[in-house]
Amino acid sequence: MLIGFLTRCFEKNKEKDAIVWQDRVWNYQWLLTRLQHWQAVLKSEAIRQGSVVILEADFSPDSIALFLALIQQCCITVPLTRTAGVRKDELIKAAQGEVVFTLDNNDRVTINRLNNSSPHELYRQLRKSGHPGLVLFSSGSSGKSKAVLHDWTGLLEKFKLPRHTFRVIPFLLYDHIGGINTLVYALSNGGCIVTVRDRSPDSVLEAVEKYQVELLPVSPTFLNLILLSEAYQRYRLDSLKIVSYGTEPMPESTLKRFRQLFPGIQLLQTYGLTEVGILRSKSESSDSLWMKVGGDGFRTRVVDGILQIKARSSMLGYLNAPSPFTSDGWFDTGDLVEVKGEYLRILGRQSEIINVGGEKVYPAEVESVIQEMENVFEAVVYGEKNPITGNIVCAKIRLKTLESLKEFSMGLKKHCRERMQNYKVPVKVTLIEEEQRSERFKKLRAA
Repeated sequence: MLIGFLTRCFEKNKEKDAIVWQDRVWNYQWLLTRLQHWQAVLKSEAIRQGSVVILEADFSPDSIALFLALIQQCCITVPLTRTAGVRKDELIKAAQGEVVFTLDNNDRVTINRLNNSSPHELYRQLRKSGHPGLVLFSSGSSGKSKAVLHDWTGLLEKFKLPRHTFRVIPFLLYDHIGGINTLVYALSNGGCIVTVRDRSPDSVLEAVEKYQVELLPVSPTFLNLILLSEAYQRYRLDSLKIVSYGTEPMPESTLKRFRQLFPGIQLLQTYGLTEVGILRSKSESSDSLWMKVGGDGFRTRVVDGILQIKARSSMLGYLNAPSPFTSDGWFDTGDLVEVKGEYLRILGRQSEIINVGGEKVYPAEVESVIQEMENVFEAVVYGEKNPITGNIVCAKIRLKTLESLKEFSMGLKKHCRERMQNYKVPVKVTLIEEEQRSERFKKLRAA
């Protein structure tokens, strides 16, 4: 039984809280019973092994139970959330979805059959093995989203070894490799999934206080929002043991400020990709951006400054794009790194590096310096073409209070020149009012 290790954990923890949703609590006994219910529904609806099932939902009691039932039924599950928006039809087409389960805000389910077939060669291979599958999508920031196909057996392997039990908020989304990692980690260790009504600083920290959350996985952008909103002053966060962060580079200024405010909370940098899963990681310290990554089932190497990974949990491939693996089976992450013994420091995506007259500028480094300025709410740094230097450094800034562009720009350049080399100082500064982050709380660096 593929999820036998999970159901055995549920049996041991029947009376413990499993899920908090809309201020109600469901225990593991309920989850076991509901898992059986959904297994019966899949059978009655003739949802067979290898069926490609679109699961349109967010974290909720029935979405979790149904998710597990689809794995046990050896279906190919394609989780989607509202963030798909107008791209939903494109994503369903790329995944060759055959049936859609939609859960509304009251956890009620509707089932719709689609007039699609799923003959992809990777699906054929997966069905032949008799294993369940998982389809996730890349962010699609540079074009069409890539449909990533995983074999669940590889992804689940690392969760079979018992680890720490936490009450955790699944901040990263239901259709995100990080959100799924949080879900399975919590359930495989008898933890509790605490959902939130929305992903605002106040909603998240209110849930931390009310339900004694111990582990909070977030993006650096969201951690910065917590600091800027000062929501942390409105709630008791004594229960919080670990704040983990990943998905994008962390500004050193944000890390240091959070560490100063909360010296008792462990800060843990995580690393993972949709294509390979989430690696185990260990930060050098809570105020350091250096970390070890890897763990059982993962190998890493650095080639020309770029991190490459070989993993048992690597995807089978893209459904709508060529294979990205090297000839010897390594995945090129596109992340530039520095190496210090066993430790790595992520500098940024290779595609985002700004080349100024042959010198490399890492946007996250410049953003970190700019965000030290008192009146800066958000800073996004990117490059623009220039006939003389190749590129120039540009910055879009969202301020806390109104200030003239001329005065602010002069102050920004002076502040930056005192802290970094001249070629890293933004040449072009734009003040904007709109948010500069995606629905996944990652910075949008496109010019």
